[in-house]
Amino acid sequence: MSGLESLYQELILDHSKRPQGRGLADEEGRNATSHQRNPICGDEITLRVRVGDDGAVRDVTWEGAGCSISQASASMLAALVAEEDGMPRAEASALIDGFREALRSRGELPLDEEVFGDAAALSGVSKFTARVKCAMLAWVAFEDALART
Repeated sequence: MSGLESLYQELILDHSKRPQGRGLADEEGRNATSHQRNPICGDEITLRVRVGDDGAVRDVTWEGAGCSISQASASMLAALVAEEDGMPRAEASALIDGFREALRSRGELPLDEEVFGDAAALSGVSKFTARVKCAMLAWVAFEDALART
């Protein structure tokens, strides 16, 4: 295993063991919740997005159960949104689209660390089609919740 793969594996395990954004917050603003389940492996995510009056995403919180990849992906998504001081909806949609495209690329399109932060560690998952749904679960919930606000 290369040094980069080892670092990425460590990041995934760290987010899985010490998740960010875990616990569904009920805060002021427009909230929308989405529950997603992967019927193949049983992973589940309930994700809540809070959108401010300006339409920007203020935060993402979640609860879930499943493999380390699905849990780490939800944590990485919450951390990525938290880095912004209100993420514009267009930026959030572009992130979702870029993440989906990279994970469907079977390893051809790596995620840019400057754009996706720790979630770039999930690039290698794209080589394992059975695991792509695990990594996508929180992002699909995010997309669905955004559509509900």
